[in-house]
Amino acid sequence: MATEQKEEVLLQSDCNGVRTLTFNRPAKLNGWSPDLVQAFQEGLEQAAKDDTVKACILTGAGKYYCAGVDFAGSLKPMHPRDLLAAITEQNEALFAPFIDFPKPLFIAANGPAIGASVTSAFIADGIVAAESASFLTPFKSLGLVPEGCSSYTFPQAFGETTAREILEGRKLSAQDALELGYCQYVVPQDQVLAKTQELAEEWIASGRTRKIIENGSQAKLREVNKVESVALANAMLGLPFLNHMVNFSYEKSKYGPFLVFWLARTTRPLWSRL
Repeated sequence: MATEQKEEVLLQSDCNGVRTLTFNRPAKLNGWSPDLVQAFQEGLEQAAKDDTVKACILTGAGKYYCAGVDFAGSLKPMHPRDLLAAITEQNEALFAPFIDFPKPLFIAANGPAIGASVTSAFIADGIVAAESASFLTPFKSLGLVPEGCSSYTFPQAFGETTAREILEGRKLSAQDALELGYCQYVVPQDQVLAKTQELAEEWIASGRTRKIIENGSQAKLREVNKVESVALANAMLGLPFLNHMVNFSYEKSKYGPFLVFWLARTTRPLWSRL
């Protein structure tokens, strides 16, 4: 049963030594639910072990690349100390495959990307964006902090001022992203996967390994991921984020998640005594 579920949320295809993993929740804008996260983590792990796979592409089905982490489906009621530890562990594990994957990794951004899908993509070796794509990291409006190593990678690439603007919610069009160097190519949506396949095959032919291995930043990214994960867990138990999720869950009639966030917010004054 679990295998059938993963096949529904993640599609896989191989071509000329390049494996493509497709997030397949188009009705949910390919938001990273726990099932989808587990599926693509296992998919990358299998691709790493498969000698016939020389590089990997991540893309999305439908109009979106990915709407980010599905927070409403990711948290369950538990003791605050346990919840803090769980969020820290889950966030670190979410981005670890992007850092640890040993083969060239590429992103075919077939449409808009939000949050974690934006930051994680920048750890990859190349991004091809559709003309319809946009890139948004609305951390400040959610009461969150940067993740996906973006507190390090964005200032390194864009400078402190521009990085701060982006991480505080400046939305990038595909052309903006190209001019900044966030992505390498912008093409019509129906050409995104083909262009990314071409880029991956060129990379393989050149004999190159991953950029973060070439430039020696892999260990640094692991360290940043650990630090960011602790900070994010604390932010997710802060009032701004809890208020946002209580309102969001109620408006979307997601009463299970609403109860989780409402209880967390209501009992928050007692946490320091537990």
